[in-house]
Amino acid sequence: MTFEDLNLNKPLLNALADLKYTKPTTIQHKAFPVVMSGRDVVGIAQTGTGKTLSYLLPALRQWEFSKDAVPRILVMVPTRELVTQVVETAELLSKYMSVKVVGVYGGTNIKTQMAALYGGADIVVGTPGRIFDLALNGSLKMKSIKKLVIDEVDEMLSLGFRYQLTNILTLLPQKRQNLMFSATLTDEVEALINDFFNAPEKIEAAPAGSPLENITQTAYEVPNFNTKINLLDMLLSSDAEMKKVLVFTATKKMADDVYELIAPKFEGKIGVIHSNKSQNNRFDTVEKFQDGSYRALIATDIIARGLDISEVSHVINFDVPDVPESYIHRIGRTGRADKKGISITFASPREDEFRTAIESLMKFKIPVIPNPEGLEISDVLTRDEMPNNETRNIQDKFKIPELGVAFHEKKAKNKKVNMHMTRAEKLKLKYGKPKKRKPKK
Repeated sequence: MTFEDLNLNKPLLNALADLKYTKPTTIQHKAFPVVMSGRDVVGIAQTGTGKTLSYLLPALRQWEFSKDAVPRILVMVPTRELVTQVVETAELLSKYMSVKVVGVYGGTNIKTQMAALYGGADIVVGTPGRIFDLALNGSLKMKSIKKLVIDEVDEMLSLGFRYQLTNILTLLPQKRQNLMFSATLTDEVEALINDFFNAPEKIEAAPAGSPLENITQTAYEVPNFNTKINLLDMLLSSDAEMKKVLVFTATKKMADDVYELIAPKFEGKIGVIHSNKSQNNRFDTVEKFQDGSYRALIATDIIARGLDISEVSHVINFDVPDVPESYIHRIGRTGRADKKGISITFASPREDEFRTAIESLMKFKIPVIPNPEGLEISDVLTRDEMPNNETRNIQDKFKIPELGVAFHEKKAKNKKVNMHMTRAEKLKLKYGKPKKRKPKK
């Protein structure tokens, strides 16, 4: 099947030709006729299967020009990075159409976004928090919204956006089409569907838990953090095929630690991104990774869910995620658009339980391969890796000698006693004798 078979109009086909897109992905050709029918849709598809085009193409195919530049399509996504990428994709697809797209997100001046909306917008793409703020102050008009798209809804809920989501849904017109896309169908997602959707049709492409066919998965068994650093150094140094590598870490601190130890060895070729970085820094880092200036990007799970980066050659799980679905999201960043990808996991013994849970979810055992020859196995443990007794021993070496009592009894006048006093009692305490109000004349 090609895009010619999807009943697209000439402007969209020309835009797709400019982008060199010829064949729709599974989720795209499955979703297109259902969205065109006007029914509510729940799409279950892994990250990297082309979900953005699966809702933008039919939405733009049904687009009708109007002089009133009020938003008719609202797209909600979990992160700022994803906002900018969806806006860019929508602008590229509508290159030969008169469609105005506006992106809104937190962490930046709301007045600039208010001005953009006052100038007119046909499609609004934003994060739930900022969309809710703009709706409350009247800048974002909801009355003409015909299509609502909620992308990566499971991630939005895990980030704590349920309050904003439900409030936005209640502000929208009753007569609208709802399109939801998620990698996993959790109980919370199901509850949202039951409350606000109208008999949606469910579409699945690569159901949650199945290993993606285009991705080769392997694992190295390594004992600790510092050995993982040595292994990452060795792989990046020796494997020329690692041209665009996403390195996942569980925490922001771990991302910074890995960056500080690895970056000096590959000067100017390694980037790091997480939510503590400034917005400009994050955009600049993603751009450098996208254009090849950075060979590897170290990222946390939450940030990486909002990245739509093409041609990722390898995904390296520096740690084994404790939530099995996170592993699926991670490896889905490579092997996109029917291309081959490679996933490598660094697994320590303390992460065996997490690896077992992932393999149980996927019904697939991740092959373990021998460590490279010459890999230096470190016996230096981080503070988190040390057994309790070792940590105590280290603390004992630096034990602070006990000192005398560091406080003294308060003076009577400084003691706080929660005791109610009448006005007369307070005056007596102050003046030494009772004081009475003078009679009114």
